[in-house]
Amino acid sequence: ATQLELRHTHARAHTDRPADRGREAKMIQKILKHLAFVGAGQMAEALAKGFIAKGIVSSDQIHAFDISQARKDLFARELKTQVHDSNDDAVAASEVVIIAVKPQYLASTLQSVDRSNFDNKLVVSIAAGVTIATLESLLPPTSRVVRIMPNTPCLVGQSASAIAASQKATPEDQQLVESLFATVGITISVQEAYIDAVTGLSGSGPAYVFLMIEALSDGGVKSGLTRPVATKLAAQTVMGAAKMVLETGKHPGELKDMVTSPAGTTIAGVHALEEHGIRAAFMDAVCKATARSKELSKL
Repeated sequence: ATQLELRHTHARAHTDRPADRGREAKMIQKILKHLAFVGAGQMAEALAKGFIAKGIVSSDQIHAFDISQARKDLFARELKTQVHDSNDDAVAASEVVIIAVKPQYLASTLQSVDRSNFDNKLVVSIAAGVTIATLESLLPPTSRVVRIMPNTPCLVGQSASAIAASQKATPEDQQLVESLFATVGITISVQEAYIDAVTGLSGSGPAYVFLMIEALSDGGVKSGLTRPVATKLAAQTVMGAAKMVLETGKHPGELKDMVTSPAGTTIAGVHALEEHGIRAAFMDAVCKATARSKELSKL
């Protein structure tokens, strides 16, 4: 068995074909009647918007609670969801629960909810560093846990999410979660042991890319471009290069070689990057973030 299983990524990214989209929505609607968000922050907002926009669930099927009145108001006014006065009420009204609170608040939040409200329910956690074992220790034995690590590009429908299911979760549970999160990007199934590496790579990765875009823009400004022009060119270049990797299936090194002509401008720039150890810097960033994720799981 492979250590990391990529499950038909093209099928786990939400399709834009109306017929397929309709069939997928109907399949989920047969299973999912009500969905709760425990925590209504930006990630929960992005997910709710994606679910609603793709017709996976309707606004009145979503239940939410947050300690922030501003977040509750947003879910009520902008998303038209059902907002409750407590997590207890939101969880009790739903058969699928998404835990969307910060890791340091997860235990106290779950302990504040009547355990019986989680009985026989699918509980999906997006909290970094909180293991399935920890989640199961805070929930009744009849709960079925799925852990998922999305990233912030879900705010624009381009998340890279990795899923690890508990032994109690059924194949139908995993398919449901994959279909839900495919509305905001792609989903990949991994063993839980690799979730920390996912956190270090794609979970934290947007920050590395933002830093890279900022640095490319700075280089453009230093070379005479205006800031708006430099930033737009840098961001579009990163997006285009990423699409080439995903859509051509070619190795990044091969695509790099397609750009670097002998004694040309690109190889001169690549040489400068290699002189400054860019590969090692990115590799070390992923490894350090992975290590930190493992540390957080032990707190």
